[in-house]
Amino acid sequence: MIQKLIQKLRVIKFPFRLITLILLGVASWFVVVSCGTLEAQQMGAKVPPDLVTDYIYRIIKSERTIYGKYVVQRLKDENVVRASEHWQQEKALPLPAQMFRMSSELASENSEFSYGAISPWSLNRNNIPNTDFEKKAMKEVLDTGLPYKDYQVKDGKKYFSALYPDKAVSAACMDCHNQHPIHKQRYPSKVFKVGDVMGGILINLPLED
Repeated sequence: MIQKLIQKLRVIKFPFRLITLILLGVASWFVVVSCGTLEAQQMGAKVPPDLVTDYIYRIIKSERTIYGKYVVQRLKDENVVRASEHWQQEKALPLPAQMFRMSSELASENSEFSYGAISPWSLNRNNIPNTDFEKKAMKEVLDTGLPYKDYQVKDGKKYFSALYPDKAVSAACMDCHNQHPIHKQRYPSKVFKVGDVMGGILINLPLED
């Protein structure tokens, strides 16, 4: 994925300093998240699971902020390139949500560990809270603004799961959701502002039997 992005940046002929900025943001995203997943697995037997999920969340949050605020938003403000849902066809940047999904798919590849985003206002119906745990956790997060953590069993496997508030970190993130045709159709009265809780980051940490 990173190699394809590099090729597209060359085609668009960005200034070198901006290419460097984009690549640093993208590379740090994948490297840190991947390392964080490995570290969590290695420490799982030594550190309480709630601390492990806290560590993973801090990594995810920092990398999402870097990409959304200092890559997508900055390049948009400088009229260099915008982020688009159809980024491959339009020679644009992936949306923050798309970058997050790609990184989560990579991190959970061939592993029982997983993380992802859920929201009552999701544009993707697959990301709307579905299970009893997800519905309860999402309600608690929206009501309190605090993480919700508990044990659950999925497909016969025990997990420690944690849902953390997912806030709009930049105007680009907020505008993308507010202006999307699906959002306007399904949730016309919901208008996000920077800092609003837009959903949650769900981390599922597998436990030893």
